Amino acid sequence: MSESMRAFVIEEVGRTAVVDKPIPEPGPEEAIVRTTAALICTSDVHTVKGALPVPGGRTLGHESVGVVHRLGSAVTGFTEGQRVLVGAVTPCYRCTYCQRGFTSQCGGALGGYKYTTQMDGNMAEYFVVPAAAANLTPIPDDVPDAKAVYACDMLSTGFMGVEHSYLQFGETVAIFAQGPVGLSATIGAHLMGAGQVIAVESRPERQALAKQFGADLIVDFTQGDPVEQIMDLTDGVGVDAAIEAFGFPQTFEACVRVTKAGGRVSNIGYHGENPNPLQLPLDAFGLGMNDKAIHTGLCPGGSERMARLLRLMQSGRVDPTPMTTHTFGFDEIELAFDLMTTKQDNIIKPLITF
Repeated sequence: MSESMRAFVIEEVGRTAVVDKPIPEPGPEEAIVRTTAALICTSDVHTVKGALPVPGGRTLGHESVGVVHRLGSAVTGFTEGQRVLVGAVTPCYRCTYCQRGFTSQCGGALGGYKYTTQMDGNMAEYFVVPAAAANLTPIPDDVPDAKAVYACDMLSTGFMGVEHSYLQFGETVAIFAQGPVGLSATIGAHLMGAGQVIAVESRPERQALAKQFGADLIVDFTQGDPVEQIMDLTDGVGVDAAIEAFGFPQTFEACVRVTKAGGRVSNIGYHGENPNPLQLPLDAFGLGMNDKAIHTGLCPGGSERMARLLRLMQSGRVDPTPMTTHTFGFDEIELAFDLMTTKQDNIIKPLITF
């Protein structure tokens, strides 16, 4: 009989639980990781609310680090007990999407996001890593788990937002919403040499973090139309790039409106929960002819990208841990998830220790 482990699952829409499951066995190209630390993502909150169809009993989570427990027979280059990071997106690197460079779309639309949507997630005491040779990343000894775990999704997604804005040094960028992903985009924009970073956020604690991470100006949408505020700050010209990190029609439209002709809009917000369609304001879109580009994307994965993110943390150039506002043991996972759902107690990102 297989040994058992605890896992945090969605029982049905609106209901979660901690249940016992067998510790999984690895396939030839898989690995089993014993979890040491994890983060809760708002994407999991969306899933529990019914934004994504997943079967009852599916384990949640996609931001976990740990140590190698077992390796599949075809996996080489790693050892049991080694500290490793696994991205939220786990590409196969074989399909046409991966070979064309769209690894986050592995196998089809959004297909690289396998945890929870296609297989058990990793908010459990042990989890499976598919295509382990490509998706296991060693964690340097001088990068603690509490810091490394941010590479799994938050930093990778936020930085992708900046990469897809094709930001050049000295340019202006507006980042709508300063949740964990938006804050990560602020870190990335500062790192990429933006000349002016405008962060749109109303919560004081998130405004303070945005400034700490490199925002030059804060626009509080409760104090007036953010589009008008940004246009005033840019002398009516608009920004070179806008990053949508909230996932609502209003912020998407605002991004299009504040971006100057020839500029870029980069969407990293999750639009799965709000049923309203996204609107393209024709005047701000130049009736379709003002050379504005809109780029979307899903958090990239793979060990090469994870290693680069870890290198930035190892060098001290990036430290995302101020986003960790709460720490819970796995015994308190349901409390942590409830707080992440309600956003009470000024929570930004809860760290779960195992």
